[in-house]
Amino acid sequence: MNPRHFHISRPFVLRLILVVIAAAFLLVIALSARTLRTARIDLTADKIYTLTPGTTGIVDGLQRPLTLTLYFSEHATRDLAQLRSYEQRVHEMLREIAVRGHGRIRLRVIDPVPYSDDEDAAESYGLMPVNGGSNGERVFFGLVGTAGTGDSVTTQAIPFFDLGREAFVEYDIAKLLYELSSPSKPTIGVISSLPIDGNVVLGEQPWTIMRQLEQLADVKMIDPSGLTRIDDRLKVLLLIHPKHLPVDAQYALDQFVLRGGHLVVFVDPDAEMDTSPLVDTHGVIDDHDSDLRRLFDAWGVVYDPTKVVLDRSQSLTIELNGNSLSHPAMLGLSAQDLNHDDVVTASLQRLNFSTSGHFELAPTTHAQMLPLVQTSDDATLVAADRVREASSDPSALLADYAPTRERYILAARLRDTFHSAFPERQGKGHLDQAAAPGEVVLVADTDLLTDRLWVEVQPLLGQQQMTAFANNGDFIANLVDNLSGSSALLSIRGRASSQRPFTKVRALQAAADRKFLVKKRELESELYETQRRLSELQPGKGTSSAANATAEQRREVEQYLQRKLAIGKELREVQHQLNAEIDALGLRLKFINIVLVPVLVALVGLLFGWRRQRRARRPGQ
Repeated sequence: MNPRHFHISRPFVLRLILVVIAAAFLLVIALSARTLRTARIDLTADKIYTLTPGTTGIVDGLQRPLTLTLYFSEHATRDLAQLRSYEQRVHEMLREIAVRGHGRIRLRVIDPVPYSDDEDAAESYGLMPVNGGSNGERVFFGLVGTAGTGDSVTTQAIPFFDLGREAFVEYDIAKLLYELSSPSKPTIGVISSLPIDGNVVLGEQPWTIMRQLEQLADVKMIDPSGLTRIDDRLKVLLLIHPKHLPVDAQYALDQFVLRGGHLVVFVDPDAEMDTSPLVDTHGVIDDHDSDLRRLFDAWGVVYDPTKVVLDRSQSLTIELNGNSLSHPAMLGLSAQDLNHDDVVTASLQRLNFSTSGHFELAPTTHAQMLPLVQTSDDATLVAADRVREASSDPSALLADYAPTRERYILAARLRDTFHSAFPERQGKGHLDQAAAPGEVVLVADTDLLTDRLWVEVQPLLGQQQMTAFANNGDFIANLVDNLSGSSALLSIRGRASSQRPFTKVRALQAAADRKFLVKKRELESELYETQRRLSELQPGKGTSSAANATAEQRREVEQYLQRKLAIGKELREVQHQLNAEIDALGLRLKFINIVLVPVLVALVGLLFGWRRQRRARRPGQ
């Protein structure tokens, strides 16, 4: 064959190029599967699939292999779109964690169908199913983590991934990983001038809050007298009603905080469980209050131990001398008064406080105060002495009640790079300033720890049956649980929800709600004025006067009823306008998605085709 006549056809070249491209594609896929397994790109607005440094730190620090088993009722949730979407987010996050574990974390996903061994296993691990699945089936959606083998297996579980805690799903998973890697109980300390640990001599049992803490941690009671240093092995220290603390003990607390220790301070302007006499044998007055003035001043905290917060709109009803009375110094704080962006209070529904103080920040401080519990804006402040004097008649506290329209902080996180309150002490190991930002939790009440405000204890078959009617115990448990974790765990904050709301529709709804509120207040104001007017028009002694008063009453009622109907019509008109605006927005979105975008794509395609044909018709092409 003559080489000069050797010719490679164009179709052959094209086929060869396609084969090379296919081979290169397969090679790139194979290499990326091996070298880019951990590479991810999170294009969500709030980076909801990107692990925080705290979680990656916990995963990187795992010392032994773990198995994570996600139980999700796939078949039973086929009609529950929102729950399935949430499961997808949880599943993706667990996959990210498993990939980050580099083989130390094994992830399994199981559908526990009814009456199966998987369903029995899920229940044995403590997972809690909920009703409402397809065909009435129970729905499982929980996580089980196991570590170790044989007799040394450690198991932790998230019983159910509640949609209400979606913002804290990463925290909950990271906490489970941390507890699996550190199976021993943390050690916490308690310093208290109240009989929180009971009295063996008097036969008094420890408070329920203490028995609850002993289930969570190894609790050490600490005597403040002679205290000069706090053991660094303590994960959390609870300081309850600090009265007459020795200066050395205050210095020990100061240095504990500067070394990064986690301190929770409970102070009170009127501790009702303080059994010390109000006036002792030497004539010294004890107001049953507590303070930590020197440390508070150094931290930039303003606290007045002589003032008690009243909130008539959140007051608890008590039984006194056979009568039901509203006590404005005893507060029942509901979910709207709790910080649902903080993991400690996110799932709580009710906290009960009594004769509580409040905290503020000093104007010159650089610290941050993040409220955990606040009053409503119908609150005010009174002297603690006045509250004690009104113990037999709490309604007296409502006389001359003048709300300040402020929301007072009853409990908060305080964050700062703290400085020492004892700069004059320059001994060995003394710290003038913390090496890193730290955190102290402040609570302006000690009575919330007492059984009477949150739990009812009754004997049942020789055992004590406890029924909680408030979340005070959960609040303390969550605090200890949160603060006793690693610094990496504490750094994990709430995340954004994966559900993308229609913000424009919500804005329209909010605007309409404001209109409704104005009309509602107008209606209530007219109702009040009409009732006042009617009370002034009570019939007199004379017959003719009574008849005239009755006629005037009828005219007043008729006018009010007409006005009420008019306002109701206006309210319906506002609602109609709202619906019209939302419907118009929906039509615009449908037009853009269904008509406008396809038309634009088609026009672009036609334009591109026309230009291509035009080039092809040109001579010489």
